[in-house]
Amino acid sequence: MSHTERKRFASLSGPTHGDIVINALMILVCFLALYPVWYTIVISLNDSSDAIRGGIYWLPRKFSLESYKTVFQDKTIIQAFVITILRTVIGTVTSVFFTAMVGYAFSKKHIMGNRLYTIMGTITMFFGGGLIPYFITLKNLGLYDNFLVYIIPGLFSFWNMIIFMSFFRELPAGLEESAKLDGANDLVIFTRIVIPLSMPVIATIALFNGVGHWNDYFSGVMYINKSELQPIQTYLYRIVASASASKAVVSMPTGVTAQQVSSQSVRLATMVVTTFPIMCVYPFLQKYFVKGMLVGSIKG
Repeated sequence: MSHTERKRFASLSGPTHGDIVINALMILVCFLALYPVWYTIVISLNDSSDAIRGGIYWLPRKFSLESYKTVFQDKTIIQAFVITILRTVIGTVTSVFFTAMVGYAFSKKHIMGNRLYTIMGTITMFFGGGLIPYFITLKNLGLYDNFLVYIIPGLFSFWNMIIFMSFFRELPAGLEESAKLDGANDLVIFTRIVIPLSMPVIATIALFNGVGHWNDYFSGVMYINKSELQPIQTYLYRIVASASASKAVVSMPTGVTAQQVSSQSVRLATMVVTTFPIMCVYPFLQKYFVKGMLVGSIKG
C-alpha cells in the first residue's frame, strides 16, 4: 500500500488524535467566549436579592423579570434606545451609500487626481490630528450636543472605500458599456446595476457600520451633554461608572421594592437588552459576510 493510499485510508477510518485535540480546543474556546454571555443572562433573570447569595452558574435559582420591567419602564432607557436605533439605521445607510459612491468613483482609473487622493486617504489611515483638535472642529461645526454628530463624522471611511473600490473593479466592464449605449448615465448605472450586484460587500460594510454605531458609547460621552440625546451604550456606561454594583440601588418603578431589583441586576438586564438586537441581525448577514471579506483576494 502506497503512502497516498495509507493517508486516504486513515482519513476514512475516523478522526485522528490531532483532530480530537483541535476539536477539544475549539470547544473550550467557544465555551470561554459564550459562558460569560450565558452567565449574564442567567443572573439578570434571577431575583436580585437571591443572586447576592451567589452559587448561580447555569440556570436561575429564583426566576424573576423585575430587572427587565425596570429597564423597560425607565423612560430614559427607552429614549436612549430610540436614539441608538435612529443613529444605527441612519448612520449605516448614509455611510454605506456615501462610501460606495466614492469607492465607485475611485474604481475608475481615468478619474483626474485618483492617485493623489488615494495617497492622501492612505495617510489619514495612519496619522490623525488628535482628540482635542477633533473635538474643537466638531464644536466649531455646530455638532456638539447635536444628533448629527453621530452621523456626519462617520459618513466616510477610507478603509471601507478601499473594499468597495476593489469589489467594483472586479465587475465586468461590459455591463457599464452596454448600459451607456442604452443611454444610462453614471448615476443610473451606479444605482440600478452596480448596487444590486454588490450586495455581498454592501452587507459586510453595513454590518461593520451597524455594529460600530450600536456599540459606540464614546461619542455620547465626549460630544453629547444632553441626556435626551445619549445612546443606550452611553447610558449603560454611565450606570456602570457611577454606581456601586453591591450597594447602589437605581430608582424603582411603582410596585418594585429595593430588595427585588438592585443596580447590578438592572445593569446586567440592560446589557442583555442592548446586545440582543445586534445578535439577531448578524445571522441574516452572515451568508454575505465571508464573501464580502474575500473581496480583492487572490483567485486560483
